[in-house]
Amino acid sequence: MNIPAEFDEIRPYSPEELPVVFDELIADPAFKSVIETVMPKVPYERFACQLRACTTNLDVQTRFCHPLLRELAANCSDGLDLDASSLPDPQTNRYTFISNHRDIILDSAFLSILLIEQHFPTTVEIAIGDNLLIMPWIKKLVRVNKAFIVQRALTMRQMLLSSSRLGRYMHFAVGQKRENIWIAQREGRAKDSNDRTQDSVLKMMAMGGEGSITERLQALHIVPTAISYEYDPCDYLKAKEFQMKRDVRGFRKSQQDDLDNMRIGLYGYKGRIHFQTGTCLDEWLGTLDPNTPKTEIFTRIATHIDSEIHRNYRLYPGNYVAADLLQGTREYTDRYTTDDADRFETYLQGQMKKIEMEHPDYDFLRERMLTMYANPVFNQRAAQSQTEETDTPHSLHTDRA
Repeated sequence: MNIPAEFDEIRPYSPEELPVVFDELIADPAFKSVIETVMPKVPYERFACQLRACTTNLDVQTRFCHPLLRELAANCSDGLDLDASSLPDPQTNRYTFISNHRDIILDSAFLSILLIEQHFPTTVEIAIGDNLLIMPWIKKLVRVNKAFIVQRALTMRQMLLSSSRLGRYMHFAVGQKRENIWIAQREGRAKDSNDRTQDSVLKMMAMGGEGSITERLQALHIVPTAISYEYDPCDYLKAKEFQMKRDVRGFRKSQQDDLDNMRIGLYGYKGRIHFQTGTCLDEWLGTLDPNTPKTEIFTRIATHIDSEIHRNYRLYPGNYVAADLLQGTREYTDRYTTDDADRFETYLQGQMKKIEMEHPDYDFLRERMLTMYANPVFNQRAAQSQTEETDTPHSLHTDRA
């Protein structure tokens, strides 16, 4: 396929480019060290031979990523599944999955292997911020793994040009390459699980394609997707970050912080994990008045996506326990047992003990962690109680990040 040169800096590697990239990765000592850690029973020479035998990006995902991620899920979770019954004809259609964001690496990675297991013809191309590509081998590996790069830390003019190119690439990937896409509903993770779609993400997506705003977004076949982890292994790190931002003016996470979040997110215990697709937006977008002002139309679309995601959360007993503890009520006691409450409290105390900082404010840290688990309950309740026309989902506890 003839891929426009303007995308060369951000797109995944093409199959023709893979042999050279494989050789570069195999020769990289840092990459070798990681592979020997992740695959200790496989001699590196055998791994290198198997990698070179892959002829497409999808080959790499099916031969390496799928078994590794399934082993990871078996070791670090109590089950991983996807309900994609809302999608019409996935064998023919391609979709842009826009989801809430819980884990830096695993959200899109798990979605890809679940699509493989449900016999989708392809996985997803993954939108990933360049702030996470902190080593040369990571940047190469993610582009092998069908990631395209979202550039950060740009001037306003550079950001506009970059967003426009990114929007054009997404339309090219869905319309010409016939690939699915995954993108988070916002830049970065919602630290308190108060998931909200940023208008800027939708504006970027509408910078590609042709026609009106709604026609451009229809061309991407957007599917709101809810990701529900029973436990977030990075919850205590997020709580610590909240206090650091509260107490230290201008606090910013370090590169080591990002690495810690990636490592703990990968290998920490997650409980049950569920992915749920909502209804593709194509038909709903067609009902919007084309004369709606731009700012209003993006806000309406973002609100609709939020409502779809909130409605499709899978809530676990711990979510309801957290909601009652946070509010000091017994409103949700029909949703959990005494054993469930004890288990969640034990988990919470264990995570709190992992927080390492000079002056921990334990009451504040506990409130922040409870909020992470309770907000999905509050948001789902709001989404279920309001119609599409008047839906303005909100949370009792807003993201302070």
